[in-house]
Formats: sequence, structure tokens, C-alpha cells
Amino acid sequence: PGPPQLLYAGVVDQSRVVLLYDGLRIARYAEAKEGTRGAALDFARVDGATAADADAVVLGRSDGNVRYLTAPWVRTVAVRDLLKASGAAGTTELTRSADGVTEPFASPALQSGACRSWNVLELMDRTGTRLATDLGELTPARLTAGRPGAVRDASAADWSPLACSLADARGQGVRSVNSWRYARQSLPGASGTADWLCTRAETWRGGGPRVLAQFHAPGQRFGSVVAKAENASACGAKDPHVLAGALWKSAGGDWYLLAAGARDTASIRATGGVSGSAQGSLLAVRAEQGAQAGLEGTLEGGREITGLR
Repeated sequence: PGPPQLLYAGVVDQSRVVLLYDGLRIARYAEAKEGTRGAALDFARVDGATAADADAVVLGRSDGNVRYLTAPWVRTVAVRDLLKASGAAGTTELTRSADGVTEPFASPALQSGACRSWNVLELMDRTGTRLATDLGELTPARLTAGRPGAVRDASAADWSPLACSLADARGQGVRSVNSWRYARQSLPGASGTADWLCTRAETWRGGGPRVLAQFHAPGQRFGSVVAKAENASACGAKDPHVLAGALWKSAGGDWYLLAAGARDTASIRATGGVSGSAQGSLLAVRAEQGAQAGLEGTLEGGREITGLR
């Protein structure tokens, strides 16, 4: 670390706040402007942060709301509810002070109960527009989309079906979360086409990634989490592979075990309570309601993989 740099010092929501950065960490000190309430001191790792990671820092939270300090290079800031309609209907521009402090807005990191909204920051600078969300840390997590190793900044459409699953990554020191649609599957009985998605939350410390496999059936607004793992290599840049399955009920009342792997999956086998196999990256076999099955796959290079659970 180098000598601390002062990012901000001032009054935020009746608290005196000081924000410092030493090249590796951000430290936030806050104490009540009046009275004898205790002070708060928060630290966060930000080593290796790029300009895209440093667009905003949390200044304070109160009454379920969050305020940010935005970087000088950020041109406009808005808040978007991913669960509302796309376009202008779901977006509200945030006003900022001369120092770059935003007005407060409802934070998803502080909400409890049913997930009825999920606010994200929409930040625009000279390089483009990116989304970031509050997961309870001093820095918001950057949202990306695309195949591991070739990710891009996400759009609201990439995350709208998956927004509520971000709650799984709260308080984990997350740097970024990527959404990857790794397969599309035509459903039995001409029931439409389902999407298989994998979300992977990367941490600032480098370890402890959280991986969720999600199944998004046609006609459903949101995806369903069907498997999760921690410290898994799946869906990462070093190991861009994944295999997951789900029980699905057709409109005719028949139950199926559906499974999907990434495009380089050569075959899939179901074991345990369901027996079946298929060549390629997709599997659909008849099953009983509540059946318990395991999944095994073979990649094109011959490597064996197992399904996320």
C-alpha cells in the first residue's frame, strides 16, 4: 500500500464521513454529527481495481437507502429497477452534488422478505455504460454477461430474469457477477424453448466464487436456481464448463429430467432415480415427480464432469 489518499470528507445523513484509499484498500470512518452514538470503521479490499471497478464507492446507508460517491470520470448516474419494464420506465436519473455524492435510493442489500425490486446503478462514462449493484460492501459489484473469458458489461435485459438471485452473493466480498446463457433447450411436447444460465460471483480476494445454475422456462418471468456451488471452477475463465439439471412438468402433466451442458459437452448421463443418456449437450428423459438423480457428462476432449448440485 501507498500513502492514504483522501477521497471524501464531509457530512452524510447526519454523520461525519471520511473515505480513504491506499492503493489496496478503502477505509470508511463515520461518526454521528451530534450525540454520543458509536463510530463505524469499515474496510474493503480493492487491489487490482480498474477504472471500471472504481466508478462508485458507498458513502453511507440509512433507513434502507444507500448513497454513493461517484468518480470524476462518471458522466451520468441513474438507478434502475431490474424487475420493472426495460427502457426509461425502469430508470430514474440520480442527482449529484458538486463532489459527486448521489441522492439516496433504496438498496437491495438492505431489503428483507420477498424480492419485489432490485435496484442497480447505471453508470456512464466515456467508455460506455455499465451496471453495478450494492451487495453490502463498500464497493458495488459490477454486473457482466457473456461466455467466460469473453465477458462484456451487462445490459438490464441480461439480468432482469436473474436479479433476485443476486441476494445469494450479499456480504461475500464480491467484485463482479457474470451471467452466461450457456445452453438453449427445446422442451418436450413442443412446449417452447428454455434457457440455461450460469451466474458466477468473483471476489476481491480471488477465492470463494459462488456459482448458480438457473433454468428459465418459457412463459416464466424469472429464472429458477436449480444448483449452486462455492469454490467451484465451473463457469470460470479457467474452466468454462458447466452441467446442471432440473425436474420439469409439461403442460400435459408429464414429468421430465432436463439437463444441459455447455456447447463442448459430448454426452450426458443420468444416474440414480432416473436412468437415461444422450449424445451432445442436452438431455430430456421421462421421470417421476420428486425423483432424485445424478448427472455425469463427458466433454469433447474426453474429460469427465459432474452436475452442479
